Amino acid sequence: MFVYLFKLKKQFKIFTMRPFYLKLFLLLISFAGSLPGFAQEETGKTAAELAKELANPNTVLGTMNFNFDYMHYKGTLPSAGSQNSFSMSFQPSLPVPLNKTTNLFIRPNIPVYFSQPVYGPNGFKSAGANLGNISADIAVGKTFPSKTIGIIGAFGSFRTATDNALKSPYTLLGPEIMVAQIFKWGVLGAMVNHSWNVNKIDPSSNDIFTSLGDDIWIATEGGESASITAGQYFYTVTLPNAWQITGSPTWSYNHKASKGNKFTFPIGTGATKVTSIGKLPFKMSLQYWYYVASPEAFGPQQQIRLTLSPVVPLPW
Repeated sequence: MFVYLFKLKKQFKIFTMRPFYLKLFLLLISFAGSLPGFAQEETGKTAAELAKELANPNTVLGTMNFNFDYMHYKGTLPSAGSQNSFSMSFQPSLPVPLNKTTNLFIRPNIPVYFSQPVYGPNGFKSAGANLGNISADIAVGKTFPSKTIGIIGAFGSFRTATDNALKSPYTLLGPEIMVAQIFKWGVLGAMVNHSWNVNKIDPSSNDIFTSLGDDIWIATEGGESASITAGQYFYTVTLPNAWQITGSPTWSYNHKASKGNKFTFPIGTGATKVTSIGKLPFKMSLQYWYYVASPEAFGPQQQIRLTLSPVVPLPW
């Protein structure tokens, strides 16, 4: 554990050495904080009630989600077991209420890599800091009287990375579906999407290899086409004083990847706390994921995710 904390500290130093991305992060935080806040008294809800509502996948509360990910890798490539990465992704969620039980969601996911190992002809090198591959989903969610939630929509992933070594070979589009159930003790659910590439690539041009988790896991070494089933399972167990036990790992299966590099699947758990910073409700989450399935050549082994989520009023 101390070894991983030391490596995490080294990755954080890389982050602090990138003034542009630090300024970008502070700008996003400032933007979230500058939105008209709403105090606990104004909403009429306690922190515990807000925590329970934020665990609802069909919530009408808006959040600005900042995910910070430290990752340790493994694999058969030389020096794969000594590779680490540090990244941040910004994923705002501002639901549009259509009626009392139905909401429209448009959720972009914008990743920034501060340090990402890439394997090339001369071995591993670090590619960062750079913008990653932006993804987004558009979906409609409905809560039924049984407290079952259904969400259906479309998912897309786009080749927007500013470093070619980090750019996904594929532009992906496809449908997604989510089902969740609200219980007295919390929430349990799963989301699945399937996407196909809508662009053509030349597989002989792939002379680098990395494993990217912008929103779904994609190995940059592949064929002319992609067919990827991906998803997320999630759970929340409500505790006193606005605390929760929570987990929301993401997984994927690339049907056309080479043998041994198709499946990526973690098990994970963590803790969430909802509090307030001034008048602004704030959700903080820390999770640990261990990958029981990962690409053999090069893939994730362990991941620590810190999520900071200012809760903001909807502009509509």
